[in-house]
Amino acid sequence: MEYFLRRIFIYFCLLFSTFSIDAQQNFTISGYVSDMESGETLIGANIYIKGNTEQGATTNLYGFYSLTLPAGNYTIVYSYLGFSDTEKPIQLIDNQTINTKLSQGVTMQEVVVTAEEKDKNVQSTEMGTVTMPVEKIKTLPVLFGEVDILKTLQLLPGVQSAGEGSSGFYVRGGGPDQNLILLDEAVVYNSGHLLGFFSVFNSDAIKNTTLIKGGMPSYYGGRLSSVVDVQMKEGNDQKLKAEGGIGLIASRLTLQGPLVKEKSSFIISARRTYGFDLAQPFITATDFSGTNYYFYDVNAKVNYRFSDKDRLYLSAYFGQDVLKFRSSTRDFFFDLPYGNKTATLRWNHVFNSKLFMNLSAIYNEYEFEFRGGQDVFKVDIYSGVRDYNAKLDFDFYPNPKHTLKFGANYTYHKLTPNVANGTDGTTVFSNNFIPTYAHDAAIYIQDDWKINSRLSVNFGLRGTMFQQVGPYTSKIDATVYAKGDPVKTYWNLEPRMSGKYSLSETASLKAGITFTNQYIHLVSNSTSSLPGDVWVPSTEIVKPQKGVQYALGYFKNLKDNTYETSIEVYYKDLKNQIDYGETYVPDIANDLESSFVFGSGKSYGMELFFKKSKGNLTGWVGYTLSKTERTFDDINDGKTFDATYDRRHDLSVVANYEMSKKWTFGSAFVYGTGNTFTPIKSVYFIEQGAVARYGNRNSARIDPYHRLDLSATLTPQKQFEKEKDFKSTWTFSVYNIYNRQNTFFISYDFDTDIAGGTAKGTAYKVSLFPIIPSVTWNFKWR
Repeated sequence: MEYFLRRIFIYFCLLFSTFSIDAQQNFTISGYVSDMESGETLIGANIYIKGNTEQGATTNLYGFYSLTLPAGNYTIVYSYLGFSDTEKPIQLIDNQTINTKLSQGVTMQEVVVTAEEKDKNVQSTEMGTVTMPVEKIKTLPVLFGEVDILKTLQLLPGVQSAGEGSSGFYVRGGGPDQNLILLDEAVVYNSGHLLGFFSVFNSDAIKNTTLIKGGMPSYYGGRLSSVVDVQMKEGNDQKLKAEGGIGLIASRLTLQGPLVKEKSSFIISARRTYGFDLAQPFITATDFSGTNYYFYDVNAKVNYRFSDKDRLYLSAYFGQDVLKFRSSTRDFFFDLPYGNKTATLRWNHVFNSKLFMNLSAIYNEYEFEFRGGQDVFKVDIYSGVRDYNAKLDFDFYPNPKHTLKFGANYTYHKLTPNVANGTDGTTVFSNNFIPTYAHDAAIYIQDDWKINSRLSVNFGLRGTMFQQVGPYTSKIDATVYAKGDPVKTYWNLEPRMSGKYSLSETASLKAGITFTNQYIHLVSNSTSSLPGDVWVPSTEIVKPQKGVQYALGYFKNLKDNTYETSIEVYYKDLKNQIDYGETYVPDIANDLESSFVFGSGKSYGMELFFKKSKGNLTGWVGYTLSKTERTFDDINDGKTFDATYDRRHDLSVVANYEMSKKWTFGSAFVYGTGNTFTPIKSVYFIEQGAVARYGNRNSARIDPYHRLDLSATLTPQKQFEKEKDFKSTWTFSVYNIYNRQNTFFISYDFDTDIAGGTAKGTAYKVSLFPIIPSVTWNFKWR
């Protein structure tokens, strides 16, 4: 370790000495790139010298860029997806601040040609990273007419759905809890509405979504598999706008506009379902007459620009699912409310043309509650997690060959397991579970180094500390800690490295290795992320999950970037994986840690990706061949078994066709190997009751999953003119066009003859969604 730290010190001494020399010969242009129409900062906009794309820069997550060049005369090109290029001649004789606004003025087909830096997917050091524009997501067919960011990501290679209709997903063999999901830097612990059928992200309020499934940069941490980083829009600072949609299951409305023109703006976006509300007249005569379900969510954001150097942002999200059941024929009822809350206060400050700072204060909370029972027996179950987070990040541009990021963050966790209270009519009972608290801190540094025209390296180091503190009582060791007393502390170093070697202007080889630790774990007895699952911290007994991923890829573009192709292979080694034991029976009265078993896992595979970016017909094909295994001493007699997340074959075909300005068509076909499950082998009697004997863990599979979705978007003829203040479109979509009865789970029905001593079991395949047509009217007013 001492040798390693010494080498880092020598490297940075050389780096800063180079910076001192270069500073005498070079000058820097810096500033923000934004949308001329709305004032929104643009993430990932490209800035480069005309005729020389090797020297350039990209705006960061907040729209800021810095480009250092030798003194001289240049033409600087600014470009971004969906916008016309802007060229600016400059005479560089000193440091300059140049804020640039780009205008939307090209079609989607032209966008891909001009808006991305030439061969960016080939020349960058990034692996397994995809940025998904919201406009592109909105062209795909969707379930019930609701645009869903997370379901779109599941159409990419290496990303697999957790189940029919679920917003939960697996990335390269990892579980749902191993994905870090962020909304304006706040962690979202449960990303699903309607028990996971829809995600919590309202597309009208979202500006940008980035998926990282390969080499996770060092400024992200706390998860093993992937990052989904979602940024909200900032609001139009030029004029008041309204947009929304009315569909079969939900309606939504978004308002945005200036508070002080070109200095301050706001956005507020709301969405609500009304499916069961409208269905009430049709179910009044059934046992579900007292049932009602709906969800709603609200996104809001305001910002103020004090100067070119200081900007302040405040954003918030609140979402809630409400399920109420009142039986008209039985003495039974329950309420099931659950939801997320987040808030982010962010300050951007530019110290100088080379140093940018972001300081954030973040709050996030997830709560789940079940209240139900009968007139006599009633129970109230609660679980949740609450975080307070402070975060400091710096972007430093010392010279043209280096881009540094460094910073620190601290999170205070409060995790509440299943707390149960109730009464049986005569006595009141409680399981007396108490919250668990923890300190979670990290520091990081990362350098993107362009060694020469062919070789680039991105390497970083993240140091982490996790400390569980009292009050805490474990039924396993019967130890009681006072509030604030340290219970267990973990320290870890996480090196990250990726590199790119250019074989030509249009082809490159990339490789990466990533070490990660995860201190917060989702305890789930299901194959998807359900609202009742419980988040628990690392303790003396529950060790941090550890992962290391190796990846190698070949990237090639064809015909002037019309086609993008890639092949990536990966191997992931996982330690301290958590599961329930063979004899586990759900019981809120038991200590959770006594039910856990621990083991290891591995996942490896190959991902193929082919994308067409130009022309009236665009889209992609993604295919994944993979294998995911788990090994637990206390499960399956210690023998390795296929994990729940094992999906041998996974294929997605996505296509969009613009027939005319009036009609646009979209389609998505998916195919996947069936999920694993543990089958029942036989049934026997104990005390005149039938008891099932199960086979080996995950030794069977349901049928393969496949489905075709289609959509068509109609834009009325009179709305082609850009100056129109009001525009609307009609989107027609059909989910599961050929009505494939995909198996959701296997159900068993037992027919027992106690007198004869025989039992017969019959397995049934339960399907969820048949063919589902939907229509949505979307509108914009400006």
